[in-house]
Amino acid sequence: MILAGLRSLDSVSGSSYYGQLMEKIQAGSSEFITGRDSILIDLSSWYRDSLAPKIEIIQDAIGDRHLIRFRYYAPSGESERTVEPYYLVFRWSNWYLWGWCLSRKDFRLFKLNRMDNVHGTDKTFDCREASVPDLSNEKIFPGEIKVKALFETDQKWRLVEEFGPSCFTENDDGRLLFTANHTDIENLVTWIMTFGDKAELLEPIEAREKISSMVQKMTKVYKEAEHGGI
Repeated sequence: MILAGLRSLDSVSGSSYYGQLMEKIQAGSSEFITGRDSILIDLSSWYRDSLAPKIEIIQDAIGDRHLIRFRYYAPSGESERTVEPYYLVFRWSNWYLWGWCLSRKDFRLFKLNRMDNVHGTDKTFDCREASVPDLSNEKIFPGEIKVKALFETDQKWRLVEEFGPSCFTENDDGRLLFTANHTDIENLVTWIMTFGDKAELLEPIEAREKISSMVQKMTKVYKEAEHGGI
């Protein structure tokens, strides 16, 4: 398991440092190589080229206790941030930075894929009491929105993949009645829209109305395009 973890870090490090370290460990004892050495982990996803430089800059800044600066893209808009970096976190299939944001005067979790122009500074900082962040789903994504939706049966694979086989019951007409808790209306609307006409959101009403409004606007846009609107 240790070897698998070391091997996985090279997928985002931009170097072969961990692979070389693993070779030294293996050379010291052939007992490390067993039939159980069968786990391959790639932490880079689709974004290795952009992730590796960011991770290297952040790692250096954490080690040197230097502030970092970057442009951050969030649903609320774009902003320039200066941050005391404390932890690089791989969670929910993505990489994040946990640090103290000087503009927000609080600890924040920043998604690396939303960070641009990441660069270190020569300004040092004194470490705060930065315990390992509580990144439980309940803490970061409190499920306060009760969701109920109907899905066509050919979408069962996706519901099982994302929420597990107990997230729905089968209606008499074959459709799947899905129930869950969600954290954000906008995110919920976006997710439901990815199913196209294979899903119907029943609750909450606010999100259902947003989808109805979006569909009407999209219909207008595409009808205008058909008639030479673009």
